[in-house]
Amino acid sequence: QVQLVESGGGLVQAGGSLSLSCAASGSIFGLNAMGWYRQAPGKQRELVARISRGGRMYYADSVKGRFTISRDNAKNTVYLQMNSVKPLDTAVYYCNALVLEGPQTETDYWGQGTQVTVSS
Repeated sequence: QVQLVESGGGLVQAGGSLSLSCAASGSIFGLNAMGWYRQAPGKQRELVARISRGGRMYYADSVKGRFTISRDNAKNTVYLQMNSVKPLDTAVYYCNALVLEGPQTETDYWGQGTQVTVSS
């Protein structure tokens, strides 16, 4: 089994910054893509940012230029630096990872979610 543990959520004022981290632990043969999703009340979960094992990044248009995703492969950890946050960024943020549990066994894992609230 694999666990994804998120940390760093909280309350921040509009225009401020917040940093999230997500550490993967357990039976990990390797980690492929890792990413962050978010779900606001009454809305579907959406992809915020994603980073490949080799460091290729993807961002949703709504966060481009404000958020930065990074990863530390040695620590099995992915980060999300959120700058110039807006009230519309308020959501529960979920970590996601494609975990190799064996040479040919890839499983999709999710963290428990961390609340980010941006006040105006």
